[in-house]
Amino acid sequence: MIEMTNGIILINKKSGCTSRDVVNIVSKKLNTKKVGHTGTLDPMATGLLVICVGTATKLCEVLTSDTKEYIATMTFGIKTDTLDTEGKILKDYDAIIDKDSIIKVFNEFKKTYKQEVPIYSAVKVNGKKLYEYAREGTSVSLPKKDVTIYDINMLSYEIINNKTVVKFKCLVSKGTYIRSLINDIASCLNNDAIMSGLNRTMQGNFKLEDANEIDSDYKIINIMDVLKDYYVVNLDKNLEKKVINGCLIDNIYNKDKVLFKNDNNIFLYKDEAGVLKPFKMFL
Repeated sequence: MIEMTNGIILINKKSGCTSRDVVNIVSKKLNTKKVGHTGTLDPMATGLLVICVGTATKLCEVLTSDTKEYIATMTFGIKTDTLDTEGKILKDYDAIIDKDSIIKVFNEFKKTYKQEVPIYSAVKVNGKKLYEYAREGTSVSLPKKDVTIYDINMLSYEIINNKTVVKFKCLVSKGTYIRSLINDIASCLNNDAIMSGLNRTMQGNFKLEDANEIDSDYKIINIMDVLKDYYVVNLDKNLEKKVINGCLIDNIYNKDKVLFKNDNNIFLYKDEAGVLKPFKMFL
């Protein structure tokens, strides 16, 4: 039994298990219920899952907003209700798509746009998860939200069983559904396509190459190392009293977030209209 600690664990998730499965395994191994993840990977997906343990669970909200990098595979000529290989097939036909046309559309998607949330997702509409509507066969208006595709590049192009299969790498903002991105790209080519593979390779500063296997001994990254890129202020006695008591602080540092620290504790403050307010306290 590993003694519970506070920090971040990087896990290389395998296909076939849910993100919640990974959390449960880590929780059992570390003998603590204070475990959370910072961005769901679908069961079929593999790759980097950032796990927060102990007081570091307060970082979940912070780390979820990081950019994410994926290597994905899309197969043209198929449409499913889940937009991936796990769903019910709605269309299946031969689809030979010109390589240069796909590259052109990839380049056009390096932008911010309103992406429709897929019906098979946990996003709530009127207090109910979208996948619940889908399973009931109930019609619902799908919400759209702004996402940013910072970069997207083709890695390989093949024709397999009369279908175009493309592997690509992309760097995207929080909340981007790669299934939906693939569907949107295919639509621009007057075609259908599904996500036939997905591997998360990076989230923020965390990389897949540094991840632990789920059944290994975990390397735990401490909270201060996770927050090392924030602006750090070492507390003197006067400022320490104010920060510990959660007082507002004039933002003389001109930073969006400021990390105050003493010998034992870390206090993350966030700017609001020139005033720093308590955001996350690691006591």
